[in-house]
Amino acid sequence: MQLFQDFFDQSKQLNQAPYCKQQKLPFHIQTQKYPSILIALKIPNLSAPLHYLNLFIQLGQLNLPILHHAHAKSKNATNQIYLMSSCSAHMVGQFQFDTKEATFHLASKHIQCADHVDIYGEFPKFQFQSEHQELSLDLQVNSSDLVSCITKLRMGMAEYWSVLSHCIGKVIYKGQIFDIAQLGTLEFARARAFPYFPVAFYSMSILNLSNDRQLMFMQVRDARNQIVQSRIYLRDLKANKHQMFDTAVHFRIHRVYPKITTPNGRNMYLPREFEWFMQNETMQIRLQGQSRGDFKFGLGAGYAGSFSYRLQLNEEQEEGEGGYSEYIDCRNLNWQEHYQDHLSAFQQADSMPVLIKNK
Repeated sequence: MQLFQDFFDQSKQLNQAPYCKQQKLPFHIQTQKYPSILIALKIPNLSAPLHYLNLFIQLGQLNLPILHHAHAKSKNATNQIYLMSSCSAHMVGQFQFDTKEATFHLASKHIQCADHVDIYGEFPKFQFQSEHQELSLDLQVNSSDLVSCITKLRMGMAEYWSVLSHCIGKVIYKGQIFDIAQLGTLEFARARAFPYFPVAFYSMSILNLSNDRQLMFMQVRDARNQIVQSRIYLRDLKANKHQMFDTAVHFRIHRVYPKITTPNGRNMYLPREFEWFMQNETMQIRLQGQSRGDFKFGLGAGYAGSFSYRLQLNEEQEEGEGGYSEYIDCRNLNWQEHYQDHLSAFQQADSMPVLIKNK
């Protein structure tokens, strides 16, 4: 199974070799070849009350459970824009839906999504602007050469990449202005129209470290709870170095919040306390996170939020309050409610994420 995945998905090989330079990376709106597009900007480790900032743009509908929206009129409609922009502070309007098509103005290199989200520029500099009564932003995004290839399917079926970026500008939350100067990640994904693909579980955690470094944790599972991908990306801006770890990367959820029903009508348990862990001959990474409980719905079929954390990276130890998390669980409840007899599960051979319901 893993050999087939590695053959069909070339991202592992691309992360182990010098990746293509920025000018070769795609960044565009929908085309006839690629009717589904994702553009995202994610910034962790901001000061309170923000803690994090995200802007998530989905153009068109992908035939994946984790990205299926309740507002979708048709699985193949291209004139659908799904927008999410949120921070840790209280919000009710973080998600917007529009039936207009995104536009691209070649002369000004301007992408316009709906009436209030604009992206200007090209690599390596972009300007992201979004206006909303609750949360607005105007950020210059300077992308680096540190590119993580998350997915690259053969025959050009789909690709998903993330690039470490420096974000500078202003965020306005309910009239309060916050100056931003922080590392973030700029992401782009595109996909052809393809049949149903049962990706049912997705979890991502991002945090910035000292000395201009960033850690990104990600796990994806299918509807049968089999791991599709479980990785950690370590990006060092000063050393201009990128590392990807995908062997024995464990994700555990130790406590959850009470069961919720999403606007999509799905039952889901959101993580309260969780842990990521990996160890090989030269690297040991352990992240212990505690959710702030500030989950916002609108990221596909799931949520985004923030967490406090303790991190061990070999001999280094760091703590923080602004970790950023994304969590979508469309698996059947029997997988979500599977009881874990021993919390010391990192010593076990498998890496199945299991939840303990609060009594």
